[in-house]
Amino acid sequence: MNDMTTYVSPTERVKAWVEGPVLHIRFNNPAKHNALSVDMWEAVPALLGQAERDDNIRVVVFSGEGDKAFVSGADISQFEDMRAAKEAVRKYEAMAEAALEGIHDFAKPTIACIRGYCIGGGVNVAISCDLRVAATTSVYSVPASRLGLGYRVSAMRNLTQLVGPGFAKDIFFTGRRLDAAEALRIGLVNRTAEPEKLADLLKEYTDAIATGAPLTIKAGKRIIREVLKAEHVDMELGRRLILECFESEDYIEGRRAFMEKRKPVFKGK
Repeated sequence: MNDMTTYVSPTERVKAWVEGPVLHIRFNNPAKHNALSVDMWEAVPALLGQAERDDNIRVVVFSGEGDKAFVSGADISQFEDMRAAKEAVRKYEAMAEAALEGIHDFAKPTIACIRGYCIGGGVNVAISCDLRVAATTSVYSVPASRLGLGYRVSAMRNLTQLVGPGFAKDIFFTGRRLDAAEALRIGLVNRTAEPEKLADLLKEYTDAIATGAPLTIKAGKRIIREVLKAEHVDMELGRRLILECFESEDYIEGRRAFMEKRKPVFKGK
């Protein structure tokens, strides 16, 4: 592609712009702390597909609008429409999977620049990226066990590969919140900076990557992915277990409790 390549997001809730060799993709739903709506999930593969073909782009940065949140999870107001029925679950999961695996498998380096809340789907976006730089005020949580959600195999893979099985189970089983210091200590993020210094830290990374040899970096990313591959993972078993969660009474209870701002009462059914 030539120097005049422009990036137009298919939705106003995702911003996209280029600064030199860096493509910025910013989740722009601040009224809901950048919760991911359907159109936001769908925008990601389209933008990454364009960046894949653009030789001028060396690195992609994901961020959230404002200081309050990177991404606060999925837009749960859409759950009744998008996740209540079996076919809708499959559609929603396939759409989110396409976006997250698109980030994970993208050939060029990706960085999550995290401010504020990074919750649920936000953690999934962040751990799909190659690197994570974060403000010291950032907060992390995977509250699936509070909602009765099934969690896709790829997200569990990314989390486990990043922090190890012990911390992955801690984060997932409890749904508790981690501050930036703990996230840094366990390897959930690479580096942290005071909020006013985060832009400088991000630039340190984008400059280093953009001036490196593209083919060397591309080969390194691909080889690392290969050496981390697990053999004989039963993906179909994972899909069945996830669907059982979404078809359960507990999932209905978790959704209702969230909307009603009360603690859910789960029965394991």
